[in-house]
Amino acid sequence: MKHEAIQQTETVGDFIARYLADVGVTTMFGVISIHNMPILDAVARQGRIRFVPARGEAGAMNMADAYARVSGGMGVCLTSTGTAAGNAAGAQAEALTAGSRVLHITSQVDLAYADRDRAAIHDVPRQPEMLRGVSKAVFRMWDANGAIGALTAAVSAVLSAPSGPVSLEIPVDVQRSLAAPQGVQHAPVPVVPRVCDAVIEDIANHLKQAKRPLIWLGGGARGAVAEATELMRRGVGVVSSTNGRGVVSEEEPGTLGAFNMGPEAVDLYQSSDLMIVIGSRLRGNETRNNEMPLPKPLIQIDADASQGGRNYAVDLFAHGDAADTLARVLELLPAKLDTDPNLGFDIAKARAKAEGALRDRLGHYSSVADTLSAKVVEGGHAWVRDVTISNSTFGNRYVRLSEPTQGVHALGGGIGQGVSMGIGAALACGEGRKAITLLGDGGTMLGLAEAITAVDENAPLVYVLMNDQAYGVIQNIQDAQYDSRRHYSAIRVPEFGTFCASIGLPHRKVSALDAFEAALDDALAAEGPQLIEVDMIAIGPFAEAFAGPPAGAAQKED
Repeated sequence: MKHEAIQQTETVGDFIARYLADVGVTTMFGVISIHNMPILDAVARQGRIRFVPARGEAGAMNMADAYARVSGGMGVCLTSTGTAAGNAAGAQAEALTAGSRVLHITSQVDLAYADRDRAAIHDVPRQPEMLRGVSKAVFRMWDANGAIGALTAAVSAVLSAPSGPVSLEIPVDVQRSLAAPQGVQHAPVPVVPRVCDAVIEDIANHLKQAKRPLIWLGGGARGAVAEATELMRRGVGVVSSTNGRGVVSEEEPGTLGAFNMGPEAVDLYQSSDLMIVIGSRLRGNETRNNEMPLPKPLIQIDADASQGGRNYAVDLFAHGDAADTLARVLELLPAKLDTDPNLGFDIAKARAKAEGALRDRLGHYSSVADTLSAKVVEGGHAWVRDVTISNSTFGNRYVRLSEPTQGVHALGGGIGQGVSMGIGAALACGEGRKAITLLGDGGTMLGLAEAITAVDENAPLVYVLMNDQAYGVIQNIQDAQYDSRRHYSAIRVPEFGTFCASIGLPHRKVSALDAFEAALDDALAAEGPQLIEVDMIAIGPFAEAFAGPPAGAAQKED
């Protein structure tokens, strides 16, 4: 009788906290506000979910995004209404770009005032329109009776293919209202599209006939590790986008990894007689603005039907889930395909040449890349990167990944998200693993406050801060394209040792590269968050200046 009485006096806020815990949520990120306090009060009282109080909503969303990528599950971000939801929008755009499984629970003003432009505090009259721009789907919880339906619809949309961030608005008066009694909740089963048998047979026939087939793995293939790896075992070559790294372990000799755009890759494509693109949009920055020639026939498999032929004309499009589609194709293939026995050797040679050319461009910084790669491989650590020269040169391709959940980077190209992403990734890491997080000084300034969150949460991460005291890539572009007119690209940064001391974040400064490995070893062995600052002013520049991705045809003509 006592348990029944508690249920009958449960508020919607209580029910939301309990529902999330019942469906497997153990960690959520956000910023407390008067408009989400009924939910967070319930989270605290129930004690089943760890709530991480970020310093801002953008940071909270980046944390939830990275948490989802590394855990393979759902990340949850809780914000207030209006400006707070707007603060999260840029970070949510990144989650949308990456197709991350993120549930954004945001509040609304009292239902009687919502959407009416009556100047209620924290009100944004067109908040749903803003949310639709950065969400896979948007839902609103209209009343207590609809709580179960709104939550189930939102979680189902997050998990179902094609996955992506989903926003759920919950007015604050609805959060406070009494909920109907509900029992234990269960996570909805994700809905995935299924390719028809005839298309499966067609794909299998193409593979049987091809002598030098390749698969291009994108982020949409992250759930198809076993199937993609088995295709490689049967004689198919592998290349990946940066978001598809680790779907096939980069320790395997039969994969080019994300060395997907250099001359070595183009030569390989020209010798190939089939490419199957799986869960990738073939982004412009990885295909020379879609001008890089790809093998024909070109087959595409994607859970998002609208992506079919979007950037390259395809000979066959299969609308379906990557794992299910490849598993059914494998059933129709022999144990070993009749492919060119030299294909694997040619891929390994192309990768070795690409890695060698990159090392030449890095100069003495190749030792940093080698050390980071070795430590990520040895420890199975997450490899998190902000947008910075070091990531654009070696972070996105040279540091080897064995699993897709190891890789987290700002796919949309926005700087300043790495500090927060490192925290979310770290809290999703299993026992003994850490999030090694590559930063630049310019981007760090945008997320610096979240370093305090890392300390508060004792997050198991190591920040590697490459400090050249400038927007280095901007200066390189100005040198290359604007006669070295360096306007607005020199930035003042704090003395990081002093800043770290003020918040209790252990700091190591590396002014000579032969000291980097020892500093990284010490940081990995220590408990909680650590920061290694690499003084690029003292060490000097890369051997070759990086001036951004290849220019488009129009820019070349100019």
